[in-house]
Amino acid sequence: MTERVDFYVLKSAAAKQRWAFACRLIEKAYLLNLKVLVLNDTLADAQALDELLWTFNERSFVPHKLCVDAPGAAAQALDPATPVHLAVLGIAARSDPSQGEPPAADLLLNLATALPPDLQRYARIAEVIDADEERRRAGRERFKAYRDLKLTLETHQLDETADV
Repeated sequence: MTERVDFYVLKSAAAKQRWAFACRLIEKAYLLNLKVLVLNDTLADAQALDELLWTFNERSFVPHKLCVDAPGAAAQALDPATPVHLAVLGIAARSDPSQGEPPAADLLLNLATALPPDLQRYARIAEVIDADEERRRAGRERFKAYRDLKLTLETHQLDETADV
């Protein structure tokens, strides 16, 4: 059952700021011993985040796994011992018995533009919204959908240097 949805609203439209904030949020959840599932719109986004999680902070280590099964990508099995899984929204929502369901998680970080499936599986959901007009519009639509589901919503207005 979803307890709460947090919207982190950045002032910058720079994708770099959105990705950096997402990495800090993932790191914080990992340090709190939370399991995290990160949904992305595309395989390229998931791969970029995968790379950034290894390099965003030289003193940080966030064990994670890219979980995709798409043309041109090697299928990777889910690992319940891995605390952070990166997935692509369309792939994560697919019910392929050989791949199983997306991994269980305490926190769902939605970096995709669509409402994530199976919301009730996650205690907390985090949405990172930057100032890009299209992402802002999609974020407003998701906010309305969460509100219609009567979920508890929190909005955090952040600047470019905001800490999690």
